Amino acid sequence: MLPAAAPSISELMVTLGRGYVRNAPGSLLKGLITARYLNPHLRDRPRQRVVAARFDARTDARFAVDTRDLIQRFLHLFGVWEPHMTRWLQGRLKPGDVLVDVGANVGYFAVLGSRLVGSSGRVVAIEASPAFHRRVLQHIELNGCENVRAVNSAVADSRRTLTFVLASSHNMGANSIVPYDGPAESSFDMEAHPLPELLEPDELSRARVIKIDVEGAEGGVVRGLAPALALGRLRQDVEIAVEVTPERMAKVGDSVEELLETMREHGFHTYRLPSDYKPESYPLALRHPVAPVRWRGPIVGECELVFSRIDAEELT
Repeated sequence: MLPAAAPSISELMVTLGRGYVRNAPGSLLKGLITARYLNPHLRDRPRQRVVAARFDARTDARFAVDTRDLIQRFLHLFGVWEPHMTRWLQGRLKPGDVLVDVGANVGYFAVLGSRLVGSSGRVVAIEASPAFHRRVLQHIELNGCENVRAVNSAVADSRRTLTFVLASSHNMGANSIVPYDGPAESSFDMEAHPLPELLEPDELSRARVIKIDVEGAEGGVVRGLAPALALGRLRQDVEIAVEVTPERMAKVGDSVEELLETMREHGFHTYRLPSDYKPESYPLALRHPVAPVRWRGPIVGECELVFSRIDAEELT
């Protein structure tokens, strides 16, 4: 039998570089190494691994990743996705709370929430993509998350069928109903429902955080939730995090201004979290995650908004 071929030098360098980025103290050169070498290499020469995510020094979880995809690649490299949102949720969710994750992707925040709300709490992970719904189920099982309920559905302001298009496998979670004229990697149809219809009454009334990341369809999700807000069916301290891109919302006939007005009408103030997805930004963000700050200016470009009835300059 011939001996197994040795890994190439480039693969060895990637392994060593990843180890440095994930485990070495400080952030010296980590951003440069990641942006110029590790990120493009892992995107173009993908790995499939089960890796540990590091929510904090005491808590971790495991995820099966394919590094073609942006989120899974960052989990492989850093062990964390969206460091600012991760830290904020760690400060908001307590045992017994409910997290509703609309657009759950591979289930990173669902697993994080599962750890935070404990056996007396609940996470509802809603994902339209059948493929990603299967990944959510895989990660629920891999991490023993008995308090997570996974729902394969789209979310909108009314019951109807939506068509989702994936433009690139380099961001496999970017399935979107936004019209797209270029070549598509894949598409699928999915039934959509207003969010309150997908939640059990107890889940809706106990929701501490509702996180919405639906690639341009945020307006419909919030319109579908508005009647429950008007009727007082959610707890007073519920906070709602919405990732918005005004240009994408406009392509489906929505506007971020309407979304902001809906939240104002129901007593919410607007805060903003950084949402920088450049790999060079992660080493510093991991060391110094920041809290949402009060936002009074125009909403330009992709950004993470947090709506809270707390009236402050910062959501600490």
